[in-house]
Amino acid sequence: MSDQAHPVYEHRDVAPGDEEEVRVGPRVIGYVIGLGLAILLTATSFFVAATNLVWQPSIPVALLVLAIAQMGVHLVFFLHITTGPDNTNNVMALAFGLLIVFLVVGGSVWIMSHLDQNMMPMEQIMHELRQH
Repeated sequence: MSDQAHPVYEHRDVAPGDEEEVRVGPRVIGYVIGLGLAILLTATSFFVAATNLVWQPSIPVALLVLAIAQMGVHLVFFLHITTGPDNTNNVMALAFGLLIVFLVVGGSVWIMSHLDQNMMPMEQIMHELRQH
């Protein structure tokens, strides 16, 4: 009766995603692969921007693709964002962070564009300053 009333738990409390692997070797290999891919993508970005081997009008698109790939590498290899059910909170936090960043950047661009459109021309500003 006492065994059923107080079950013995063999598992200790660990963070989500750390349950399966307790060995260091496979985790280090994953980080080294992620670091290698990140370095390769960074070097490729510099190569694309600095050489004439790539068609000039396609450079911004190539850099955008390489940047998205770099973000994917960081999300998977370093932040451990996967499609598993234990990563729901991580994905929601990431989505909320992206929403905030887009709101701040988009709002700033919107404000600056309206300021540019509604600002008095420089000649008129200088004329107003000379009169005072």
